[in-house]
Amino acid sequence: MPPKIYIKAKYSSISTSSRPNRLPLVAIILIVFGSLIIGSVAGPIAAYLIFTSPRLSRPQPLISPLASGSETVLNQQAVAVEPQVKNYQEDFTRLENWFSANPLPSPSQSKITHYNLSIPKLGIQDAVVTIGGSDLAKSLIHYPSTANPGELGTPVIFGHSILRQFYNPKNYLSIFSTIMTLQADDQIIIKYDGITYTYKVIDKLEVKPTDVEVLSQRFDGRFLKLITCVPEGTYLRRGIIVAQLI
Repeated sequence: MPPKIYIKAKYSSISTSSRPNRLPLVAIILIVFGSLIIGSVAGPIAAYLIFTSPRLSRPQPLISPLASGSETVLNQQAVAVEPQVKNYQEDFTRLENWFSANPLPSPSQSKITHYNLSIPKLGIQDAVVTIGGSDLAKSLIHYPSTANPGELGTPVIFGHSILRQFYNPKNYLSIFSTIMTLQADDQIIIKYDGITYTYKVIDKLEVKPTDVEVLSQRFDGRFLKLITCVPEGTYLRRGIIVAQLI
């Protein structure tokens, strides 16, 4: 009987480590969704810093400031408008936190404590401006010791801003988020003490938070300034719209 020959077959085992790792579909969706959120936040800020900020930054503000330490007379009161800016982050819905621990100047004695502002191009209609207020979450704020609307000088109005995609002209936390999109000759309408004043935009600029000269007054015309933080959603710099009464 011939001998039997057995051949042992060799089976190659496939290592599980050589299999490609595949992320679950849910993880991929979360990564894509998270990237879109980050892009929607960082994208507009980066675009502003790269394309818009260099065109608006200037060594000096448009409205010539008063000399350091000088005072100007407004409504028969001597007014110094040189507060020091804080160099650390605070709750910027409170106007007093935009500057030093010194209290805001007291508003001049007047029966008028509020008035209204409209910017048709931005959909802002009869927004409330509080004279000498502090809470930017509840209204726009007319900075104390600056001129009243219609007078020689420059009323300075502060407003809060957040990321532009959350802009709501009826929400005071976002109301000034898009003011830097205003262009020359766009109108700003103010109703003050029963009189309607129409201003037209003549310029816009951007300054450092320490450049408080933008609060200074000049009396060779009737101007208006709107101020907010830029890029919107940050507190890095101050964006300023300058308008003139027409």
